[in-house]
Amino acid sequence: MAMLCHLLSFIGFIGIPVGNILGPFVLWFIKKDEDPFVDATGKEVLNFQISACIYGIVCGLLFFVFIGVVLLPVLIIAVVVYTIIGAIKANEGQVYHYPFTIRFIK
Repeated sequence: MAMLCHLLSFIGFIGIPVGNILGPFVLWFIKKDEDPFVDATGKEVLNFQISACIYGIVCGLLFFVFIGVVLLPVLIIAVVVYTIIGAIKANEGQVYHYPFTIRFIK
């Protein structure tokens, strides 16, 4: 289940607005009381995805000064890579702490 929490964040890439947050949130909300590992993993995933959305908005604003053109693809690649790493770690039974994450949910 914890690995699925990471992978559900890819819903955002298929065109569902904030799907990268909603997918993991629904799973975390349903399973957080049943499994402490899913609870910890879900919080990490949600914090990272919320942070990534904020960083994406900043990159969008920076498009006007051209640096966003460079930063947005880097952000997208980082989100994909870190999400895959997180899913692999969850499959191994480890809570993955995403880098560059603002802790909104503790």
